[in-house]
Amino acid sequence: MGALSKVAVEITVVLGQASLPMHQLLRMGRGAVIELESRPTDDVVVLANNHPIAKAEIVIQEDRIAVAITDPMSSDDHDHSS
Repeated sequence: MGALSKVAVEITVVLGQASLPMHQLLRMGRGAVIELESRPTDDVVVLANNHPIAKAEIVIQEDRIAVAITDPMSSDDHDHSS
């Protein structure tokens, strides 16, 4: 595990998605709100180097936002998500 433990992995958490026309995107300014196609109770998707690895829920810890893994994805799940 020695060399492997030094490999950096970029973790991204996807809260949701939205589709909107380009003209609306270009008109957005500070304070604009983009409604996502998800509910506050929905799991978020955790990506490692842009590959889904787990589902998680948002956790607030004092003044920080974190995620708690609820469903690690198997390698079979990865193959079907691309």
